[in-house]
Amino acid sequence: MKKTALLLLLLIFSISLKAQKKQLFDGGMMIHTGYLIDNITALDYKASGMSFGLGGVLRFHIGNHVRLGGEGYVSTLPQKRNGGYVRMGWGGMVADFHWPIKRWAPYAGLCVGGGKTSTLLVFDGSDSDWEAEANAVVHKEPFFFVNPYLGVEFALTETVHLTLKADHLFPFKGKTVPKGVRVYFGFVFSH
Repeated sequence: MKKTALLLLLLIFSISLKAQKKQLFDGGMMIHTGYLIDNITALDYKASGMSFGLGGVLRFHIGNHVRLGGEGYVSTLPQKRNGGYVRMGWGGMVADFHWPIKRWAPYAGLCVGGGKTSTLLVFDGSDSDWEAEANAVVHKEPFFFVNPYLGVEFALTETVHLTLKADHLFPFKGKTVPKGVRVYFGFVFSH
């Protein structure tokens, strides 16, 4: 699987070198926020609230409007104010279409991939000491997803762009999921 993905990326890169004179690839980092909810029925506990995180994207340009590549993010929702958290890490392959209009470039795309939710709940105790906690729970759960997104880029310079994006993750498996739209903001560097 890894060899196939590497060959696919090399093929995309070589096609983009031949097909395009301006931009070959772009990539950057984004911060994001969105509502996360985790119904833990085994503990009769519901974790919910605004999560925040960081991640990035790398895309190869195919012609003037198509970009293919990958992205990955981590988002954390603190719990109980004592060191507990619900954390989602996910990533996958992206394909999007962008339409440059002067300094603006609206885009729409899809990411397909997988990730893992890690939950640490500390029911008694504190994260400010070095004492072992008697009442804590750790749980990890994988998930697979499809994630449509819409966004817009603004060219500060020919190679530095600001990006604003919104997405909605739809998991195939897993209980911990973002609810509603997440919003991303960051920089994309083009070459």
